[in-house]
Amino acid sequence: MAATIQCDLAIVGGGLAGGLIALALAKRRPGLDVRLIEGGAVIGGNHLWSFFATDIAPADRWIVEPLICYDWSSYDIAFPAHGRTIDAHYYSIESERLDAVVRAALPPQAVMTGRRVAELGPAGVLLEDGDRIDAKGVIDARGAGDFSALDLGWQKFVGRDYALRTPHDVARPVVMDATVPQVDGYRFVYVLPFSPTRLFVEDTYYSDTPDLYRARPGGQNSDPIGERLASYVEAGGWQIDHVVREEQGALPVALGGDFESYWRTGGKGVAKAGMRAALFHPTTGYSLPDAVRTASLIARTTDLSGAGLHELTHGFAAQTWRARRFYRMLDKMLYRAGAPDERYRILERFYRLNPELVGRFYAGQTTMIDQARILMGKPPVKISAAIRAIMSSGASKRA
Repeated sequence: MAATIQCDLAIVGGGLAGGLIALALAKRRPGLDVRLIEGGAVIGGNHLWSFFATDIAPADRWIVEPLICYDWSSYDIAFPAHGRTIDAHYYSIESERLDAVVRAALPPQAVMTGRRVAELGPAGVLLEDGDRIDAKGVIDARGAGDFSALDLGWQKFVGRDYALRTPHDVARPVVMDATVPQVDGYRFVYVLPFSPTRLFVEDTYYSDTPDLYRARPGGQNSDPIGERLASYVEAGGWQIDHVVREEQGALPVALGGDFESYWRTGGKGVAKAGMRAALFHPTTGYSLPDAVRTASLIARTTDLSGAGLHELTHGFAAQTWRARRFYRMLDKMLYRAGAPDERYRILERFYRLNPELVGRFYAGQTTMIDQARILMGKPPVKISAAIRAIMSSGASKRA
């Protein structure tokens, strides 16, 4: 028979955003009866999340600290006409660690994996098996809503974690290697040295579409992106023993859009977090810094009612969207002011700037002076094309 579960808070979606909220509340509000509901078998899925030290405010570091798997003190970038090492701490989190830490922090009954949601509202969740959860408040953190309300480009990727037969020669992360042939927009390879014989290599594209084209048209048994990854590894002289795991995905790059329409696609009056709340960096698509800020915000609030949580999360997400208009303007220039295979020139120029400015950009904390510095000098695209890109409405969607 169907059961009804009573609790203080139901978090729907056990990905990064939902997991961080659950962890923050377990630490700061241990007396709360929380349910973390996830349709998959594990918390976090199959993901690797990375971030810079400056992405997270020192006051919020406690939320993410237990999750860090890898820590480097510097990273490299490489472009056809420019390369450098930047001294800045860079971290990575594996989804297996998120799953383990969440399960250790919450009571067994609080982690409800393998439970799919049929319906939800501000104070209740109906599961597909007929069980109900009556909560004082509900947060929807199930991932993206209906992206048709937003004007988007895409950062898409395929990454492989390689176990090697012999040690590699990679001293630090290579956050962008854009010396590779440019295909399907701005292409770069991302490399993380997990151990002397473990190397994560990801092929990434700033593309007009989210399609990964893992097989060529016509049904041929071929994988173009996999072939490019294999070629890159071979060129590095790395001898593969086996692939530990593979992940792929497409992150949104925001050029504009109607935030309020997007918010409503996730349910009127329902609190939201993560991609569901449009809380992602407009240029990188990364959601971890915003997920940490959201978890910190919710851990500090005293009103966990459905209405209170909706007001809190909507206000935070709307304010964040408004504050990031500059990034969306830059994204329009990146995607619409030049040929796709010339997009790398914009990033190449950006990475000549002060490393502290670069750090603030990734953190979503770009200052007015930073904005002026980014736009100063001779642009890597034609001025007329840049103006047309900035003025474009993106299919009549508000920026």
